[in-house]
Amino acid sequence: MILGARTPTDYCVGRCRHCRRSWRVTLYATRSDTPVGRPAVAQDADLARHLGRYAAALRPYAPYRPPTDRERGEALAGFRALAGGSAGLAGASRALGPLGFTVGTGTDSVTGRPYAMAASEPGAERGWGLLLVDLAAAARRLIEVPHPNSDLDTEQLGVQLYRRSAGSLLLLSGTHRRVDDGAGDVAHQEDSLFHSAAVEFAGRGLPQLQLHGFDDQSMPDTDVVLSPGAGEVGPAARRVGDTLEVAGLVTCRTWTGRCGQLEGTRNVQGQVAAEHGWVFLHLEVSRTVRKDPTRRQIFADAVAGADVSAHGDQPAAV
Repeated sequence: MILGARTPTDYCVGRCRHCRRSWRVTLYATRSDTPVGRPAVAQDADLARHLGRYAAALRPYAPYRPPTDRERGEALAGFRALAGGSAGLAGASRALGPLGFTVGTGTDSVTGRPYAMAASEPGAERGWGLLLVDLAAAARRLIEVPHPNSDLDTEQLGVQLYRRSAGSLLLLSGTHRRVDDGAGDVAHQEDSLFHSAAVEFAGRGLPQLQLHGFDDQSMPDTDVVLSPGAGEVGPAARRVGDTLEVAGLVTCRTWTGRCGQLEGTRNVQGQVAAEHGWVFLHLEVSRTVRKDPTRRQIFADAVAGADVSAHGDQPAAV
């Protein structure tokens, strides 16, 4: 599995009883006495199952620390290389391997599109996240999942939106939001690698779609809360609001009325986006929608149909 293990045997015994059956994968080791730079290769991966297992392994009592400035710079260099496509895989492995990431490639079993992935080991102190890159198309948008295994099934929303939107990057937090009294809440922590990566890719022109979840009781009779975060509403947000409503999802738009405590104005990725005029959409999704695969697909189809990367909203230069 592509989960930042030292060796396949170590990981399978300690983490996953089923990986040999579910994955065909060659892992490079990350020990100092083993060369890095040759990416792992997985074939025909079920990304929904893989990311679901990754999210499920995140626990609020796990050890965690944010990266140092040096580690942050090295990780971002690796992420940039990975996002650059197949030519950058060796460089991504060299940069990310010593930081506890495993880098691999595979083919999504649903779309048939090739992908590259870098992932830290879930539950490790350096739980700095997972980046999934579509190798079949140039990067056009960044899908963000900051609270896996807290906002339940948001990683599934992310996978379905990724599959529906060619040219996506999917950024998943590698820590539970409640780790270390909230130090792992990457949507509100500027020292996280998640935040640095989001700023890096947004600064290169990728609009951000950040996925969250709320309890049905917080906003009864509402399926989605849509917000530009701390920024002003723009054409991308308006298009997404329109396509969600057309799809039959009751949507509270923060620029037309109050949406409780779900407006995302204190989100640090949104605050940086607002300062620079970047596209950032904060999407809170009800538990009813998140737990239902059919309704998740309706949500993904609607958001993808708005195509926030189109119509000149923001130029991409990844």
